[in-house]
Amino acid sequence: MTDRRQLLLDAAIRVLGTGGPRQLTHRAVDAEAGLPEGSASNRFRTREALVTGVFDRLVEVETLAWQRLAVDLPPGDVAAFAQVLGELIREFTDQRRVVTLARYALFVEAAVRPDLRPAIEAGRARLAERGEPLLAALGSTDPPAHFRMLLALIEGLLSNQLACPEDDFDPESAVAVLLRGFRAA
Repeated sequence: MTDRRQLLLDAAIRVLGTGGPRQLTHRAVDAEAGLPEGSASNRFRTREALVTGVFDRLVEVETLAWQRLAVDLPPGDVAAFAQVLGELIREFTDQRRVVTLARYALFVEAAVRPDLRPAIEAGRARLAERGEPLLAALGSTDPPAHFRMLLALIEGLLSNQLACPEDDFDPESAVAVLLRGFRAA
Protein backbone atom coordinates (compact mmCIF):
# COMPACT_ATOMS: atom_id res chain seq x y z
CA MET A 1 0.00 0.00 0.00
CA THR A 2 1.39 3.40 -0.90
CA ASP A 3 2.05 5.85 1.89
CA ARG A 4 -0.50 8.35 0.57
CA ARG A 5 -3.17 5.67 0.18
CA GLN A 6 -2.54 4.47 3.73
CA LEU A 7 -2.56 8.06 5.01
CA LEU A 8 -5.93 8.67 3.35
CA LEU A 9 -7.45 5.42 4.59
CA ASP A 10 -6.21 5.94 8.15
CA ALA A 11 -7.69 9.45 8.03
CA ALA A 12 -10.97 7.97 6.72
CA ILE A 13 -10.99 5.50 9.62
CA ARG A 14 -10.59 8.39 12.08
CA VAL A 15 -13.40 10.34 10.39
CA LEU A 16 -15.67 7.30 10.41
CA GLY A 17 -14.76 6.27 13.96
CA THR A 18 -15.25 9.72 15.44
CA GLY A 19 -18.12 11.06 13.36
CA GLY A 20 -19.96 8.07 11.94
CA PRO A 21 -20.89 7.18 8.37
CA ARG A 22 -22.57 10.48 7.53
CA GLN A 23 -19.32 12.34 8.15
CA LEU A 24 -17.30 10.15 5.79
CA THR A 25 -16.78 12.39 2.78
CA HIS A 26 -13.81 12.93 0.52
CA ARG A 27 -13.41 16.47 1.85
CA ALA A 28 -13.49 15.33 5.48
CA VAL A 29 -10.82 12.72 4.71
CA ASP A 30 -8.64 15.31 2.97
CA ALA A 31 -8.94 17.64 5.96
CA GLU A 32 -8.21 14.87 8.48
CA ALA A 33 -5.20 13.72 6.46
CA GLY A 34 -3.91 17.29 6.08
CA LEU A 35 -3.83 16.93 2.31
CA PRO A 36 -5.10 19.26 -0.42
CA GLU A 37 -8.75 19.08 -1.34
CA GLY A 38 -9.34 16.44 -4.00
CA SER A 39 -6.67 14.06 -2.75
CA ALA A 40 -9.14 11.44 -1.52
CA SER A 41 -11.39 11.73 -4.56
CA ASN A 42 -8.40 11.33 -6.88
CA ARG A 43 -7.49 8.05 -5.17
CA PHE A 44 -11.05 6.86 -4.45
CA ARG A 45 -13.37 8.13 -7.19
CA THR A 46 -16.62 7.26 -5.41
CA ARG A 47 -17.76 7.02 -1.82
CA GLU A 48 -18.24 3.30 -2.39
CA ALA A 49 -14.58 2.98 -3.42
CA LEU A 50 -13.58 4.90 -0.29
CA VAL A 51 -15.73 2.67 1.92
CA THR A 52 -14.28 -0.47 0.34
CA GLY A 53 -10.77 0.88 0.84
CA VAL A 54 -11.55 1.67 4.48
CA PHE A 55 -12.87 -1.82 5.08
CA ASP A 56 -9.78 -3.41 3.52
CA ARG A 57 -7.55 -1.18 5.66
CA LEU A 58 -9.51 -2.11 8.81
CA VAL A 59 -8.96 -5.80 8.09
CA GLU A 60 -5.26 -5.08 7.54
CA VAL A 61 -4.94 -3.13 10.82
CA GLU A 62 -6.74 -5.83 12.79
CA THR A 63 -4.73 -8.63 11.16
CA LEU A 64 -1.44 -6.87 11.91
CA ALA A 65 -2.47 -6.40 15.56
CA TRP A 66 -3.39 -10.07 15.83
CA GLN A 67 -0.12 -11.19 14.23
CA ARG A 68 1.88 -8.98 16.59
CA LEU A 69 0.17 -10.46 19.64
CA ALA A 70 0.01 -14.06 18.44
CA VAL A 71 3.57 -14.38 17.18
CA ASP A 72 4.73 -16.54 20.12
CA LEU A 73 1.41 -18.22 20.87
CA PRO A 74 2.04 -21.81 22.01
CA PRO A 75 -0.21 -24.22 20.08
CA GLY A 76 -2.94 -25.87 22.10
CA ASP A 77 -2.65 -23.56 25.13
CA VAL A 78 -6.17 -22.29 25.95
CA ALA A 79 -4.97 -19.90 28.67
CA ALA A 80 -2.36 -18.33 26.38
CA PHE A 81 -4.87 -18.02 23.54
CA ALA A 82 -7.44 -16.42 25.87
CA GLN A 83 -4.75 -14.04 27.14
CA VAL A 84 -3.81 -12.95 23.61
CA LEU A 85 -7.45 -12.44 22.64
CA GLY A 86 -8.07 -10.51 25.86
CA GLU A 87 -5.14 -8.20 25.09
CA LEU A 88 -6.43 -7.71 21.56
CA ILE A 89 -9.94 -6.92 22.79
CA ARG A 90 -8.56 -4.44 25.33
CA GLU A 91 -6.41 -2.79 22.66
CA PHE A 92 -9.40 -2.36 20.34
CA THR A 93 -11.56 -0.87 23.10
CA ASP A 94 -8.84 1.48 24.34
CA GLN A 95 -5.93 2.60 22.14
CA ARG A 96 -7.65 1.53 18.91
CA ARG A 97 -11.17 2.45 19.97
CA VAL A 98 -11.66 4.62 16.87
CA VAL A 99 -10.74 1.67 14.62
CA THR A 100 -13.40 -0.48 16.26
CA LEU A 101 -16.00 2.29 16.07
CA ALA A 102 -15.20 2.74 12.38
CA ARG A 103 -15.67 -0.98 11.77
CA TYR A 104 -19.00 -0.95 13.58
CA ALA A 105 -20.09 2.06 11.55
CA LEU A 106 -19.38 0.07 8.39
CA PHE A 107 -21.29 -2.91 9.76
CA VAL A 108 -24.30 -0.69 10.44
CA GLU A 109 -24.07 0.73 6.93
CA ALA A 110 -23.89 -2.82 5.55
CA ALA A 111 -27.17 -3.61 7.30
CA VAL A 112 -28.91 -1.19 4.94
CA ARG A 113 -26.51 -1.51 1.99
CA PRO A 114 -26.24 -5.14 0.91
CA ASP A 115 -23.52 -4.24 -1.61
CA LEU A 116 -21.08 -3.90 1.33
CA ARG A 117 -21.71 -7.39 2.65
CA PRO A 118 -19.37 -9.24 0.27
CA ALA A 119 -16.42 -7.21 1.60
CA ILE A 120 -17.38 -8.09 5.17
CA GLU A 121 -17.79 -11.76 4.25
CA ALA A 122 -14.38 -11.74 2.53
CA GLY A 123 -12.82 -10.23 5.65
CA ARG A 124 -14.38 -12.87 7.84
CA ALA A 125 -13.15 -15.59 5.48
CA ARG A 126 -9.59 -14.22 5.77
CA LEU A 127 -9.89 -14.27 9.56
CA ALA A 128 -11.27 -17.80 9.47
CA GLU A 129 -8.26 -18.98 7.44
CA ARG A 130 -6.09 -18.01 10.40
CA GLY A 131 -8.48 -18.67 13.25
CA GLU A 132 -9.91 -22.08 12.44
CA PRO A 133 -6.51 -23.85 12.48
CA LEU A 134 -5.77 -22.24 15.86
CA LEU A 135 -9.05 -23.54 17.23
CA ALA A 136 -8.34 -26.99 15.81
CA ALA A 137 -4.98 -26.95 17.63
CA LEU A 138 -6.89 -26.13 20.84
CA GLY A 139 -9.01 -29.25 20.39
CA SER A 140 -12.11 -27.75 18.78
CA THR A 141 -14.45 -30.44 17.54
CA ASP A 142 -15.92 -28.11 14.85
CA PRO A 143 -13.48 -25.27 14.03
CA PRO A 144 -15.70 -23.46 11.46
CA ALA A 145 -18.75 -23.32 13.76
CA HIS A 146 -16.65 -22.58 16.82
CA PHE A 147 -14.80 -19.79 15.04
CA ARG A 148 -18.14 -18.11 14.25
CA MET A 149 -19.11 -18.43 17.93
CA LEU A 150 -15.79 -16.97 19.02
CA LEU A 151 -16.23 -14.01 16.67
CA ALA A 152 -19.71 -13.43 18.06
CA LEU A 153 -18.35 -13.43 21.62
CA ILE A 154 -15.56 -11.03 20.68
CA GLU A 155 -18.01 -8.69 18.93
CA GLY A 156 -20.24 -8.70 22.00
CA LEU A 157 -17.34 -8.02 24.36
CA LEU A 158 -16.09 -5.19 22.15
CA SER A 159 -19.47 -3.52 21.73
CA ASN A 160 -20.38 -3.79 25.42
CA GLN A 161 -17.05 -2.37 26.55
CA LEU A 162 -17.30 0.48 24.04
CA ALA A 163 -20.86 1.34 25.04
CA CYS A 164 -20.55 0.86 28.81
CA PRO A 165 -16.89 0.65 29.82
CA GLU A 166 -16.14 -1.41 32.91
CA ASP A 167 -13.05 -0.71 35.01
CA ASP A 168 -12.67 -4.41 35.81
CA PHE A 169 -13.20 -5.56 32.21
CA ASP A 170 -12.08 -9.21 31.98
CA PRO A 171 -12.49 -10.56 28.44
CA GLU A 172 -10.02 -13.40 29.08
CA SER A 173 -12.44 -15.22 31.40
CA ALA A 174 -15.27 -15.27 28.90
CA VAL A 175 -12.96 -16.30 26.06
CA ALA A 176 -11.37 -19.09 28.13
CA VAL A 177 -14.78 -20.51 29.12
CA LEU A 178 -15.89 -20.58 25.49
CA LEU A 179 -12.61 -22.14 24.30
CA ARG A 180 -12.76 -24.87 26.94
CA GLY A 181 -16.34 -25.61 25.88
CA PHE A 182 -15.18 -26.19 22.31
CA ARG A 183 -13.24 -29.23 23.49
CA ALA A 184 -16.32 -30.84 24.98
CA ALA A 185 -18.79 -29.82 22.25
